[in-house]
Amino acid sequence: MKKIMILGATLTQIPLIKKSKELGYNAIVASIDGNYPAFDYADEICYVDITDPEAVLEKAKELKIEGIATCCMDTPVRALGYVCEKMGLKGLSSRSASLCNNKLLMKQAFMDNGVNTARYLKIESEEELENSFNTLEFPLIIKAVDLQASRGIYVAHTPAEARNGYIKAMQLTHQKFCIIEEFIVGEEFGAQAFVYHGEVLFVLPHGDYTFYTNAAMPVGHFAPLELPREVITLAEEQAKKAIKAVGLDNCAVNIDMIYKEGKVYMIELTGRAGATNLCELVGIYYGVDYYKMISMMAMGEDPNNIFNNRASFTTPVASKFVMSNKTGVLKEIIDNNDMQNENICEYVIHVKKGESINKFADGKDRIGYIIVKGKSTPECLQSIDKFLENIEIVLE
Repeated sequence: MKKIMILGATLTQIPLIKKSKELGYNAIVASIDGNYPAFDYADEICYVDITDPEAVLEKAKELKIEGIATCCMDTPVRALGYVCEKMGLKGLSSRSASLCNNKLLMKQAFMDNGVNTARYLKIESEEELENSFNTLEFPLIIKAVDLQASRGIYVAHTPAEARNGYIKAMQLTHQKFCIIEEFIVGEEFGAQAFVYHGEVLFVLPHGDYTFYTNAAMPVGHFAPLELPREVITLAEEQAKKAIKAVGLDNCAVNIDMIYKEGKVYMIELTGRAGATNLCELVGIYYGVDYYKMISMMAMGEDPNNIFNNRASFTTPVASKFVMSNKTGVLKEIIDNNDMQNENICEYVIHVKKGESINKFADGKDRIGYIIVKGKSTPECLQSIDKFLENIEIVLE
């Protein structure tokens, strides 16, 4: 039986593990030791630090794997690219993976290849921070270059906020520098893409539900994105230019963009599928099994065998986290929804009665999620809001 190594053992890896096993592969889940839910679905478990490319390569060679994959996580991307390159497996290159995990190198690649992106500076000291105020225009955003999601990212509308954000970012980063860039105020959105043998099979712009902490954090998504056709075209063009600039190939791509005054700007992208149920969203929208596409490609099989057989029409879809606005112990969840509604694609609750839950602050605090489909984006958004209104989370 062919062996595929899945990097990561969180909830988000479980569907990829299941689909790999359905395809007949032996699924080896690689992660540090701990009480991780994906271990229960593995054919084998490999204990390794997935942020350490050399350690993952050593294990991959020892286990004689024929493919390696991940989704929804930034932390293993460098190891993924490194192993693919060293073992001649299908996937993104080590260089591309490194660019994805370093916001400074990524910004440089964008600039060098004519991708629209915000002006920025590398900052190594408080003096350089002060000098940046003479070059860049507020509002600004300070970013640690090596962290994922919204960690180490701080929006600043004043010099005082910038100084505070710089201190916090430098406390979190493992680098001796961070970047500061102009914060473009516009309509922020995302996109999912897939590139295989140099061909971008699709670019799917999507809208984002966001929860604001120190920066906007996605808690759900919807597609199609209701922007004028010319804006969607610009987004597709910029996505393809950015994919080429970073050298991404043979991977899923998660993209963040923003639209302002007739231009689409690239924020960042990475060579893995997006989190927050974006794999499910892509699958429902196109009528494909997206997890199988990712797994097949990692194993050297042609993902076009799935994508070319997609539905003849696209399906509007939306997803959103189930969240609590309080901290406590879960007593019960009272659900007054009609679960026979054919437009409900998935409704999953991750926690059980008696377990502690937190007031939502980041993705780890989610209780579950809901995915709905419909005839249009507005219908999906209305359905998902109504569904969540009919759920009561009772705490002890």
